[in-house]
Amino acid sequence: MTAVPKSDLSEISQKTLAYYENRAREFWEGTCDHDVSQNIDALLEAIEGEGPFRILDFGCGPGRDLLAFSKRGHQPIGLDGAEAFVRMAREHAEVEVWQQDFLALKLPAAEFDGVFANASLFHVPTRELPRVLGELFECLRPGGVLFASNPRGKNVEGWNQGRYGAYHDFENWGAFALGVGFEEIRHYYRPDGLPRAQQPWLASLWRRPARG
Repeated sequence: MTAVPKSDLSEISQKTLAYYENRAREFWEGTCDHDVSQNIDALLEAIEGEGPFRILDFGCGPGRDLLAFSKRGHQPIGLDGAEAFVRMAREHAEVEVWQQDFLALKLPAAEFDGVFANASLFHVPTRELPRVLGELFECLRPGGVLFASNPRGKNVEGWNQGRYGAYHDFENWGAFALGVGFEEIRHYYRPDGLPRAQQPWLASLWRRPARG
């Protein structure tokens, strides 16, 4: 992958967030009925101990999955960089939602049992990925779990219809996660039950070791 110059990071954030700000209602209407229960189940099953669990929905969008976690009796907090999404998520899920740029996070240490990053971390440029994954690692309690689902690719990044994305295969993605200290739990491809060529999504689960 080609490294992104530091001077371009603010442009990446601004343009990508503007894309979602300008399409917030359209995005909600197009995704509110998407079934990601497989991913939610995968995260909750991987977290050890008894709930309710404290979950950070990283890139929560308009709040669909925040509501799902709440209905299951857990304690989610949302995070998104788009002001419109933050406003909608608070309205839809009636939980706490933080407005934070993915590239300028301010997260509490050892606060969450799980991080649910569903279709969000691919917006992080590759050169910033170790830092961002490290910040998510630190916000998890020892033994906590990161779930990440991203569109997979051949380790390329760049602009795609107004949004910036980085598209990794499992080997590349896994190297970043292992590099910041995570231990792999498992990974799978979506949608379930289709030939690999028809599974554009890579889902993976990672644990912060209980010892650190």
